[in-house]
Amino acid sequence: MKQYLFTIIITAAITFALTWAVWRLSLRFKLYPSIRERDVHTTPTPRLGGVAIFLGIAAAIGFSALNPFFATMWMPPQTMWSILAAGLLIAIIGVVDDLWDLDWMIKLGAQFLAAGIITVGGGLQILSLPFGDMLVFSSWLSITMTMFAIVIVMNAVNFIDGLDGLVAGVCLISNGVFFAYSYIVTRDTGASTYFNLSTFLAAVLIGACLGFLPLNWSPAKLFMGDSGALVMGLLMATSAIALTGQLDPSVIDPERIGRSGLLGAFIPILLPLLVVLLPLLDFGLAVLRRMSAGKSPFSPDRKHLHHRMLDLGHRDRDAVLIFYAWTAVISLAVLLMYVGAREDWPGQYLPGVGFGVVGIVACLLITLNPSRPRRPAAGAAPDPTSVES
Repeated sequence: MKQYLFTIIITAAITFALTWAVWRLSLRFKLYPSIRERDVHTTPTPRLGGVAIFLGIAAAIGFSALNPFFATMWMPPQTMWSILAAGLLIAIIGVVDDLWDLDWMIKLGAQFLAAGIITVGGGLQILSLPFGDMLVFSSWLSITMTMFAIVIVMNAVNFIDGLDGLVAGVCLISNGVFFAYSYIVTRDTGASTYFNLSTFLAAVLIGACLGFLPLNWSPAKLFMGDSGALVMGLLMATSAIALTGQLDPSVIDPERIGRSGLLGAFIPILLPLLVVLLPLLDFGLAVLRRMSAGKSPFSPDRKHLHHRMLDLGHRDRDAVLIFYAWTAVISLAVLLMYVGAREDWPGQYLPGVGFGVVGIVACLLITLNPSRPRRPAAGAAPDPTSVES
């Protein structure tokens, strides 16, 4: 655990220093685009925070190659190199898009290429689904499932990038919960070492979010842009696949994983999905909304969940905190269910269910009772206190 904590601290420190440097350079050379119609912020703000995020993550991965505690992740090294190569590709495409707005088909093609680098080049694929001992026998099915999973999560995370600190905070909470889950699962499966790719990537993402958030919190000095949000989504999907997609059901001891057979079957699938539930929900609604209107699923609009929160009457900071609360409640509830069953708590998974019910009710009450009157549905003037895109 000390090595993971060190990884979080060093990644946060490097990312913070790079974020400050990117912000100063962006202001000096005026590397920021004009405000778009769908943007919430009213002051031109640099969008190149993803450069600092990627470089911070790359530095952490580089340090892991020198750390003997993480040696197992580099045997063989193709997986780690493929993650770096895919992240670099997405960061470059994201930077170009943040500065000049690329066509959505070019971005989507680059995303599938990055997913292919990890899936085919790195050999990281969904080999099993720990639900009823289900195995993926077809190599092409495995590759296809893995690539689509990575691309979907990448875009889901990118779609919620619309308010100061929103993506960084949501990813911080999500990866914090997933870090705890993956560490416990690795221990429960009887692994000879607790140092593995999934938990390491979660720790790196926690550090990157911690390092970036101070300059991204409202009022934000720097946005992460597509280069940051897509890289975050790429690594979150990779981390989940490295654990759940390659978890052999035959090595799971029900007495160690949990006394509830139903819970033990569903948790490995549910938790990686639920930690990104809000981004996936927003992504799904956006795709359905745009395709039903005869538009591209990636055509921009101002109807994302965070836009609807603002239209309800929430201030931008309040909306961000509500998103944090929803993410924490849903993901922690499932984690408590897992731990409760595993540790044989009274009621086993009922404490987690109780926490989830109380938390969801509280989140609903806060969400449906904004601090100010509802905004007009259309033609509303931008909120002068909102500064993110």
